[in-house]
Amino acid sequence: MKELKKRYHVEVHAGSIPMPKKLLISKIKDKDGLICYPYDSIDSDVINAATRLKAISTYSVGYDHIDIKTASKRDLVIGYTPEVLTRATADLTMALMLSLLRKIPEGDKLVRDNKWKTVFGPYEFLGTDLYQKTLGILGMGRIGKAVAQRASGFEMNVIYHNRTRLTKKEEEKLGARYVSLESLFKTSDILSIHSPHTPQTHKIINLKLLKKMKRTAFLINTSRGKIINEKDLVIALKKKIISGAGLDVFQKEPIDSTNPITKLDNVILMPHSGSATTETRKKMAEIAVKNLVLGLAGKKMIYQVKM
Repeated sequence: MKELKKRYHVEVHAGSIPMPKKLLISKIKDKDGLICYPYDSIDSDVINAATRLKAISTYSVGYDHIDIKTASKRDLVIGYTPEVLTRATADLTMALMLSLLRKIPEGDKLVRDNKWKTVFGPYEFLGTDLYQKTLGILGMGRIGKAVAQRASGFEMNVIYHNRTRLTKKEEEKLGARYVSLESLFKTSDILSIHSPHTPQTHKIINLKLLKKMKRTAFLINTSRGKIINEKDLVIALKKKIISGAGLDVFQKEPIDSTNPITKLDNVILMPHSGSATTETRKKMAEIAVKNLVLGLAGKKMIYQVKM
């Protein structure tokens, strides 16, 4: 904020989140630049109302909440914040795996609820090893690669499916093997989603694909909720078609207690916090500001969406 206020007259929304659309439209009419967040819908109505707008800077790695086609017609430049949140999101992915397979939330609740009454026998409260399990990665971008690197520390076998196959050198470095989408679902002990949300990936993970997974398999999603058909996932979890899931993202956020997924005991839920570390959020803020400053000056942003 200090950096922005040195250069511009800054108006900050301090009300409910996300900013109501009507209010956003009324406020953006005379603005040259916008810093937004992934929960803000910057659609054609908003963009067309902003007659003076030159640059948009989103405080996120994803930009599917921005109408890129309309922005392109208006010759707007759009900045985003990739790379900087790669490590934090990859760490959370591994944390969800460990929590899910080793029943960490369940164990914590057991102790806090004073239900740990006796010493467990050798076959009670058993989890599952990560060691030598097959980790499937759907989407081998920056975060997918970071997860593959971390998985090597657990001596996991890594397979992946991506729109574009990596080079042999990259595959060797990551210790990852390319497979078809069907093979990814059939073979993975743990399947981790790291794809962007696009029209092609919208609800791509449905009951048909989930039924191809092992009954002992787990699903992790720290990318975008709309990649998964949530109703189908609930069915798969209820019927034990898969063993469990660790989710940081959902079709509609925030979710509430009426969402059936909150009633299931074989799923771990997080409030879309993949990048939520002090260090990462500070770096994201710095990049978001730099992107806006460069965009308004007619210069190329540090990270600029190709249109």
